[in-house]
Amino acid sequence: MVAAILKRSTLRVLEMIGEYISLIVDVVASIVRRPPRWTLVREQLYHIGVMSVGVVAITGFTTGFVLAAQAFYQLGEKGLSGVTGVLVAKSMITELGPILTAFMVTGRVGSSMCAEIGSMKVTEQIDALQSMAVNPRSYLIAPRFLAGSIMIPLLTLFSAIMGIFGGFLISVGFFNMSASNYFSPMPLHIHLFDVATCFIKASIFGVLLVTVCCYKGMKTTGGAAGVGKATTQSVVTSYVLILIFDLLLTMALNMIYKEIRTDWL
Repeated sequence: MVAAILKRSTLRVLEMIGEYISLIVDVVASIVRRPPRWTLVREQLYHIGVMSVGVVAITGFTTGFVLAAQAFYQLGEKGLSGVTGVLVAKSMITELGPILTAFMVTGRVGSSMCAEIGSMKVTEQIDALQSMAVNPRSYLIAPRFLAGSIMIPLLTLFSAIMGIFGGFLISVGFFNMSASNYFSPMPLHIHLFDVATCFIKASIFGVLLVTVCCYKGMKTTGGAAGVGKATTQSVVTSYVLILIFDLLLTMALNMIYKEIRTDWL
């Protein structure tokens, strides 16, 4: 009995993975064949990007603020407070910026995507689109896919800048650190690889959160209760996948960078 349940669960997971990959392939192929209308993309750029600026700014600023405060409290008595600027900048650029931005956008935008598409699914609006020879993936998902791929990296960069600025304010204003001591070590320790890591992670996280939430919306069943359940599942699944891919990308990118540096040297 247990073996049968495990078998069914495994097959269901494999089926979902196959459907999800098929959705991504279909969306990318539809964008290549015929890009979505600019008006649809522009609407999603505004919804995903502009409307998320506030929450991303607050998240990045407060995170940098707390990082700098912890650096002073934990490292100041050891005489290492001079690394505060590098610690905040490195953390925000390579790790916390991409992760927190993806989390906040998933909570604010991804859930609404899933709920909107899920409501269309249970009220048979998607079936109506198909009856009119409109591909729902091209019309509904492709604009969100493009907008997410563009705006999430930009929001991540903005979040990292706000985090660095927040760390600067508390370091200079509260802990009396000079601005030159905060910023001067950054060019020595922050490299192009760190910025590339930020954009690669942000781009992949953007694709993940948009496609997962849209996929869950397209698979919604069961009326209003089903929409709520699908929305919850989309957010939780996105969070888990973002954390897993963050681990994999961190390991892979640093291994590649190490190999490249070894070859050059």
